[in-house]
Amino acid sequence: MNQPAITEEAFAQLREARAKGAEGVRSALAGRRRRAVTQGDGRLFIVAADHPARGALAVGSNQQAMANRYELLERLATALSRPGVDGVLGTPDIIDDLALLGLLDDKVVVGSMNRGGLRGASFELDDRYTGYDVDTMVSAGIDFAKTLMRVDLNDAGTVSTLEATARAVTEAAAADLPIMLEPFMSSRVHGKVVNDLSADAVILSIGIAAGLGASSASTWMKLPVVEEMERVMESTTLPTLLLGGDPGTDPDATYASWEAALALPGVRGLTVGRTLLYPADGDVAGAVDTAARLVHRGL
Repeated sequence: MNQPAITEEAFAQLREARAKGAEGVRSALAGRRRRAVTQGDGRLFIVAADHPARGALAVGSNQQAMANRYELLERLATALSRPGVDGVLGTPDIIDDLALLGLLDDKVVVGSMNRGGLRGASFELDDRYTGYDVDTMVSAGIDFAKTLMRVDLNDAGTVSTLEATARAVTEAAAADLPIMLEPFMSSRVHGKVVNDLSADAVILSIGIAAGLGASSASTWMKLPVVEEMERVMESTTLPTLLLGGDPGTDPDATYASWEAALALPGVRGLTVGRTLLYPADGDVAGAVDTAARLVHRGL
């Protein structure tokens, strides 16, 4: 794997700063150089790393791929160093590590709010808000909020997530904090939560999510790339980031679908996580550069 080295000394300093208490984290976040959320071409390329907090460590067949925090931080350092990468999405533990390592200057920092719907749990769809809250993000200088909202019409746990998401949207709008909603229509198949990726289901999820909260002034969407994406984007006026999925056995076809969707009205960029941080060939920089060129066409 290629990456700029994070020295053992830097990791030792990170551990020492954490042991000394909260002031180091607060100072690192307060001292980072911030940027406007959108600038230049107005598009965003965000690398996502909020998976471990939901118990989702697997990448492909490797069930423990994201278990080594030092390796994950190295991969994130590589991604954040590449041209065209605008920011990172993570839970507080990830964001605090990156801040202490000095890797967040001039980056859009997106805070992940609800990670309580642990992968495989009986309560997975009662996705409690166990991460960032709006007040903390505002005080810490976090630039953007992100939520996950899976709707299963046969699971009563969904309504708690809807209510909590509506409250977060209202609070974010009052604080002028952009908030990204990632909605899915979901169901359990043989005990496993499965998202419906048909265009009709995605459109339905958008309608439900867009109406949450007392104001939509700060609301963005984070949507999967699916067939009939033109029709999907006709269902909302909200600014939208695409969710980059697993390239699977045909990465070229996946990249082509991203490129086509990025050209649609209302699409403002791309968020991708494990696909780029743990590519099959191990070339993190190469995978990130390919996606960055799709988002920022002038690179």
